[in-house]
Amino acid sequence: MTFPTHRPRRLRRTEALRNLVRETRITTSGLIYPMFVCPGTNIRLEVSSMPGVAQQSVDKIVEECREVEGLDIPGVILFGLPESKDSTGSSSTSPQGVVQRAVEAIRKANLKLVVITDVCLCEYTDHGHCGVVKDGVVDNDRTLPLLARASVVYAEAGADIIAPSDMMDGRVGAIRKALDQSGHREVPIVAYSAKYASGFYGPFREAAESAPKFGDRRAYQMDPANSDEALREVALDLEEGADAVMIKPALPYLDVIRRVKDRFQVPVVAYNVSGEFAMIKAAAQLGWLDGERTALESLTSIRRSGADVIITYFAEEIAPILGRKKP
Repeated sequence: MTFPTHRPRRLRRTEALRNLVRETRITTSGLIYPMFVCPGTNIRLEVSSMPGVAQQSVDKIVEECREVEGLDIPGVILFGLPESKDSTGSSSTSPQGVVQRAVEAIRKANLKLVVITDVCLCEYTDHGHCGVVKDGVVDNDRTLPLLARASVVYAEAGADIIAPSDMMDGRVGAIRKALDQSGHREVPIVAYSAKYASGFYGPFREAAESAPKFGDRRAYQMDPANSDEALREVALDLEEGADAVMIKPALPYLDVIRRVKDRFQVPVVAYNVSGEFAMIKAAAQLGWLDGERTALESLTSIRRSGADVIITYFAEEIAPILGRKKP
């Protein structure tokens, strides 16, 4: 018998001891903060389902990016709300688009942030789907050139990383080819490789005004029941030139994150999505749980599962808790 020789509780007695033997550590260096860019100036519109998150004009985005940099958060990912929408999401490929202008403004402000641009058409199409629709169905191959063109425009604006989230087959290869041919060989691609057709996206769709006007996205986003398929998706994206891969959402798919990390040993990004954020915020506001503690526990579980980078709306408020820099 090992009792009482082995008493695991001995190393749990104090915070100092617990810190000493902690297996999983989170720092701000592994966090990315999502932001929503809208037209106009001096605009900050709170998103009702995401406390603390807002649609912001370019000037306000730059202001908050200064705060993000001051918290030692290394980067942001930008989503756009265009001035106008059409059937092909043409404003996503315009050099004057809101995200493109935000990237340029961040660069002009000399902020040392890694700027990631999400590449998808759902925010820019009048039907809300992630690609060109033909006869009521998203046309995969007609969508690829638009995604490639948008990626080049983002790179030309100064984006550090291109992150396609559309889940069209072959889009990583099309984007890689377009970036290389336009002189942007050094711009990496972080592919949303395993993006599930999830019920956790509702608050994001409010923030990005991107809900589909008909049907849903199950025909191109992944079935939540599948994990072997995620490995095939990741393998395909890596073959096409992805530099890192993403799992989205994070909390319901910790097993997928672990499997991907173990199998491929490449940088893995996990998106702690809007619904995961909103449900903790709502429960905390009702006094049902400790919001700060639960947020940190959630992020720790994502990191423990194998994620190297976490995209999270908690980044700004959790950064001071991690102790690297006070606001």
